[in-house]
Amino acid sequence: MDQKNLQSLCRLIRYDILTSTTTAGSGHPTSSLSGVELTTCLFFGGFYQKGDHFVLSKGHASPLLYSLYHAAGLIDYQKLLTLRKFGSVLEGHPTPRLPFIEVATGSLGQGLSVGVGMALGLRLIKHSKAKVWVLLGDSEMAEGQNWEAMEIASHYKLGNLTAILDVNRLGQNGQTMAGWDLEYYAKKANTFGWETIVIEDGHDLKEIYDAFHKARRLNFYAPVGPPVKPDSQVAKNLPPSPTGKPIMIIAKTVKGKGVSFLENKDGWHGKPLDQEQLKLALKELGNVDLNLKGKTNITTFAPGVEETGIPAAHRLGGVVAGRAPTGGNPRQNLAQISTREAYGDTLAKLGEENPGIVVLDGEVANSTYQNKFAKKFPERFFQMYIAEQNMVSVALGLQKIGFIPFVSSFAAFLTRAFDQIRMSQYSKSNLKIVGSHAGVSIGQDGPSQMGLEDIAMMRSVLPSVVFYPADGVAAEKLTEIMLKNSGLFYLRTTRGKTPIIYDDREQFDIGGLKIHAGIKTGKPSVLVIAAGITLHEALKAQKILAGENIPTTVVDLYGIKPLNKKSIEQLVKEHSKTIVVEDHYPAGGIGEAIGSLGIKFHHLAVRKTPFSGTPEELLHYEEIDAEAIIKTVKNM
Repeated sequence: MDQKNLQSLCRLIRYDILTSTTTAGSGHPTSSLSGVELTTCLFFGGFYQKGDHFVLSKGHASPLLYSLYHAAGLIDYQKLLTLRKFGSVLEGHPTPRLPFIEVATGSLGQGLSVGVGMALGLRLIKHSKAKVWVLLGDSEMAEGQNWEAMEIASHYKLGNLTAILDVNRLGQNGQTMAGWDLEYYAKKANTFGWETIVIEDGHDLKEIYDAFHKARRLNFYAPVGPPVKPDSQVAKNLPPSPTGKPIMIIAKTVKGKGVSFLENKDGWHGKPLDQEQLKLALKELGNVDLNLKGKTNITTFAPGVEETGIPAAHRLGGVVAGRAPTGGNPRQNLAQISTREAYGDTLAKLGEENPGIVVLDGEVANSTYQNKFAKKFPERFFQMYIAEQNMVSVALGLQKIGFIPFVSSFAAFLTRAFDQIRMSQYSKSNLKIVGSHAGVSIGQDGPSQMGLEDIAMMRSVLPSVVFYPADGVAAEKLTEIMLKNSGLFYLRTTRGKTPIIYDDREQFDIGGLKIHAGIKTGKPSVLVIAAGITLHEALKAQKILAGENIPTTVVDLYGIKPLNKKSIEQLVKEHSKTIVVEDHYPAGGIGEAIGSLGIKFHHLAVRKTPFSGTPEELLHYEEIDAEAIIKTVKNM
């Protein structure tokens, strides 16, 4: 260890943190100062290797990260001084707008889960020795998601994952729950199955260096699949015998370290120094070599094609070279199938064609039918158990290694992972999220299981695409579209079986819809817009009304977002009245999507608090069944 050089780098990084935040007039200098020695030793002490990944979970310490990049020669000092300015890629909390950053952080408690996903992804890459490092703040350890991540990391024996806990005692508003009680953190981490290394002085470079050296000895490549025989050739090519435990380095640090009037002082969180205070602070730092550059592998983040073993086409959703997707639809011979089962069938089929697909489950795979994929490809199926927040962030981590994650649970339960979904959009996410058991149509399980807010939730995320298939063919085609297109997708599926209404040759598109003109008994005056389960109710109503010489046009709005604005507006012009019917609460659903176009319509939605009953009883009670549609049309 070149301790003198590391000390000089630490002074430079502190200088950068202080000057950049003062220039910005905002930021979190004290939170950044506490982690200087830890990260300087990691990046410039020889521990961060080619292919490794780093996640700054305590995202408010972005000035620390940007200063490390400056010390590595990746950004110049003038660019560093654009911190937090409009248009700068050096944002208040890090985002991938800066190429060296893989994931956006700042909503605390999510970074470790992303690291778990990265570590799982690296395990799928044959003979990868790359490691994942996550810098955590002690305040964010109050977030339950961290402990979900720790539990699952231990379960999967992720010895290629190291968390660094910056215990600086002070949060935004006073002392954290545990303060500087390092034993408290160590005991909890040990209980969750982690190896722990305690650093009593998180600013002592020698002690930090020794801790990282110990962690490197414990880190290892853990092969996926059946146990390797000790005398096999494979075993001879692997690193030393693994312990199978993720590692947490727990370091006692001082918030504001390096500036006496900031050190361990409450009330300085998120406050930069003014010009006079900056002069005093820089005087304390002493001589700083502004031209100093440290050697590091910090530029190496996302693995290349040859490292993942996944061809570029697969990472974008393509199929195996020279092999076309399986043709034909065995469901054509079925009278009915649930869209959730059709999704499961399709996912298992696509898994054969694309080795980049990974699947994450919240312990409901036998209900979402992701178990069909799990049986075929157990090494690419990850059981996340009942921890939806962790599941979504882990999926993001797997994506950043080059895989295409499909994530599924009940639509109702996914709402608890909204912040993780929201944050993923700032990380240029390519996630395929599937919510099953949507709406009151699930029946007897009752309101706690009914996803009635999920469309609103997913529509509100800016880049999202929202699908709601009505039959098995649509579910298959839309699942294939999700795979072939990069981005944040949501597929809403239903519990009950529904009739097959589309031919396998039918085409589906992002932002698409289908028009069901019905029996030609005259010019239709009423347009009925429906999706999923209510489409079948609308088609029943259409048939009955046609028998009474009341023609209607029914639209299957399977593409809820983006809307096919042009087609919808044209259809509305051709009809005197419009009805929207949906198995969702009124706020944020299909009705509000149509309303955003300035269209006037009669809205049938779930307006009463639901309870247990048969699907038919509940659809009738909420007045979103065929009878309610017929009544509404006649009243018009």
